[in-house]
Amino acid sequence: MLNSDALSQLRQLKSDIHSERLLHTGTVKATGGKFGFVALDSGKDLFLPPDQMQRVLPGDRIEVEELEGDKGKTQGQVERLLESPLSTFVGRYVVRGKGHFVAPETPGLNHWLFIPPKARADAEAGDFIYCRISRHPVKDGKGQAEILKVLGKPDQPGIERAFTLAQFDLHEEWPAAAKQELEALNEDRVQALAGERDDRTADPFVTIDSPSTQDMDDALCAVPNATGWTLSVAIADPSALLAVDGAMEQEARRRATAIYFPGEPRPMLPEALSTQLCSLVADKPRLAMVCDLQVNNDGSLGEFKLSEAVIQSHGKLSYELVDGVIEGRTDADIQALPDAVTTSLDQLHQVAQVLRRWRESNALLSPDRADFRLRLDENRRIRQIDPATSHESHRVVEECMVAANRCAAEALATSQSQGLFITHSGVRDDRADNIRELLNQYGGDLSGVDPETPEGFRQLMREAGDLEAEVPVKAIISRQLARAELSFSSAPHQGMGLGAYTTFTSPLRKYTDFFVHRLLRAALWNGPAPAMTDDQLAELQQAQFAARQAANTLEQWLKSQYAPQLGAEPKTGHISRTTPAGFYVRLDDNGLEGFVSTREMEGKFRFDPITLRLVGNERTFQLEEPATVVFDGVDEERRQIKFKLVPAASDPVSDNKQTG
Repeated sequence: MLNSDALSQLRQLKSDIHSERLLHTGTVKATGGKFGFVALDSGKDLFLPPDQMQRVLPGDRIEVEELEGDKGKTQGQVERLLESPLSTFVGRYVVRGKGHFVAPETPGLNHWLFIPPKARADAEAGDFIYCRISRHPVKDGKGQAEILKVLGKPDQPGIERAFTLAQFDLHEEWPAAAKQELEALNEDRVQALAGERDDRTADPFVTIDSPSTQDMDDALCAVPNATGWTLSVAIADPSALLAVDGAMEQEARRRATAIYFPGEPRPMLPEALSTQLCSLVADKPRLAMVCDLQVNNDGSLGEFKLSEAVIQSHGKLSYELVDGVIEGRTDADIQALPDAVTTSLDQLHQVAQVLRRWRESNALLSPDRADFRLRLDENRRIRQIDPATSHESHRVVEECMVAANRCAAEALATSQSQGLFITHSGVRDDRADNIRELLNQYGGDLSGVDPETPEGFRQLMREAGDLEAEVPVKAIISRQLARAELSFSSAPHQGMGLGAYTTFTSPLRKYTDFFVHRLLRAALWNGPAPAMTDDQLAELQQAQFAARQAANTLEQWLKSQYAPQLGAEPKTGHISRTTPAGFYVRLDDNGLEGFVSTREMEGKFRFDPITLRLVGNERTFQLEEPATVVFDGVDEERRQIKFKLVPAASDPVSDNKQTG
């Protein structure tokens, strides 16, 4: 038996040993392989060998011991789990002998998890499944999962959409409380509220949209005056119908935005609201928030007024029809339009032209980019891809929306109440030095411009496209810009070249716009003051980002299924992105984007972080250069299209022999 002194000495020895160990806390970062890293709180990365990665999940917060590994390199050994944010995931059901597993399709989760007999939900081998972690692998590397839902088989029509929804934890069912709230809303309720508002039903408002669109947020009209025009922008007002922070609004906030998946969107609000009671459908009185603003002859904005009104659209017009009016065509459907509507459309076109000229001179315009429309077949897979034609009428709508949003931003910025703004800081902080070096090498007269100031950024983006340089300076800068962010405080939107910006023109589709309606009502008409915390704002922004990821993920999956139809015929495109491992080519005729790996080419290439070029001994690849490629398969795990460069003799890129 040990006496008390011996026990005390033993405890002290254990304490000394523990204090001498190099223990850190950090977050697990997975890779494409079986190994990984821990991003330590101190700022450095610590290598995790495969046996240790078996014990953790991507995103885990862990305590890790730093040890000396093979060849004297340091590596981590998992000490204990602090937090594991990954709870649900998607994968494929796998049977190996008597073992039943899920092969996850979550990035970085590279090992199968065992599914116990009582947690298998009658799944069959090959099924796509939605699972929950039931036993974390931290103790022995043997994690377990339970099936929450069998999503379906790989060849089931629409499985791609169902899988993507589960992958991003997006549900489609409306909560019972939200459905109960919806049942109390009808045309009588709309009419009751309409009687308390300005009557603008006689004004020649029209909606301009695609023929298939049913959730119509906006309607327009314009009238000339002595110094320009009065532009009236009417925006659907669902916030007037829904209870403040009621069940329906809470669900809209969780969803954050409508997601326009190919073939079948996921709405932010139920169709009874978004396509009927709140949509600005033709010939029916609808609640609206109207912005009447003075547009001067030079395109500058004068005074404006926001009001609660009831309007009645005088027609649901397609982009093609409005283009016909603008071009002066005399088609029968154009001649059938009321004179007040055609006159307003003509004035709207003139308004849009001067607004755009003002933005060209005083702000920044987003560059036009070829877009494409996916046509799906009966199995909900791509049948064909068509170019999406851009019409002059698209610009009419765009300019009117930007002008109205600028007014909403000013109204919030000058009020004493809470605001919600979209801000953009320009160049990413971690890329500012690279941009300066780029300008020193290739910027000419722009070499002294400071890209981190609003004035410098605006000048840089306006003039960079005209530089005569051996690299596409503007394209390089555009790939290194910060993301737009939501903020309660007014700040510049440098990407648009504006001092302040928000959006309120899509309240049926985006919760931020819906919430701005709440804020405007509180600031201008003593409506109930809505509240949003910093945490809620961060959650909203994350939900928006997840929605974009989900839409892109599904679209890329469908495109990777379609890509084999390209066959072996060479296709022309342009380099859209570059990475240290290769570059992406976007095809000219259908917009498909595929990866070309430099591992498949002769020689070695280095990635230049200043010019974003891949530089080899005999050839260089850079942004926006033409390239001719052939289809080279699909990386099924990443659902990524692979291209191979055609032989150098017929490849336009081969003519570029720069070595940088």
